[in-house]
Amino acid sequence: MNTILLVEDDPNSAKLTKMVLTQGGFDVIQSYDGIHALELLENHHIDCVVLDIMLPKIDGYTVASTIRQRGLTIPILMLSAKETTMDKVKGLGCGADDYCVKPIESDELIARIHALLRRYQILATNRIDLSHTHLDHTSLTVNVDGSTMELPAKEFYILFKLLSYPNHIFTRNQLMEEFWSMDTLSDPHTVDVHINRLRNKFKENPDFEIVTVRGLGYKAVMR
Repeated sequence: MNTILLVEDDPNSAKLTKMVLTQGGFDVIQSYDGIHALELLENHHIDCVVLDIMLPKIDGYTVASTIRQRGLTIPILMLSAKETTMDKVKGLGCGADDYCVKPIESDELIARIHALLRRYQILATNRIDLSHTHLDHTSLTVNVDGSTMELPAKEFYILFKLLSYPNHIFTRNQLMEEFWSMDTLSDPHTVDVHINRLRNKFKENPDFEIVTVRGLGYKAVMR
């Protein structure tokens, strides 16, 4: 079970958020000010921080930046009533991985935390583990039900990217810029060629399929 550090100074908001997180299957450790939150991080195993901005002693921006200065890479979700673009940019710039404006629906909060935890696990292990399919970024291999195949580097990187963000649409240009760079002489439609090869190799895969979103790009959809 994952442990969430909830940093919120308003008693009513803290009580409600803790209930939502507990019902969502998380252990919750609470803090009501920024300095105490940083102390808890030194003495407890924390998997994710849910962090308000307006806190006693030091604010959430300072807490987030201090966590990053200490070299900790755990996910940070800022949960605040501040809703301007400037507030969001500042929060993400201080080291937060996601920024949500209060009030937020319970299901959305839980879904966002699960997404952050999944991405953090992928970054920490260089692996993606689905029910039948396992990707190892180090060896560029894909194992499906015990059968291992090595993919050409760019095919693997595209697949790893899509599966790291299920249901997220990536445009052809985004994939081109990331894996071929802007100065490449390759035709942008080379992305389509790689996608088609991946589809052919994994058309019977029990865990996912690669879907074309007409006029937008590509995404991985879980089965």
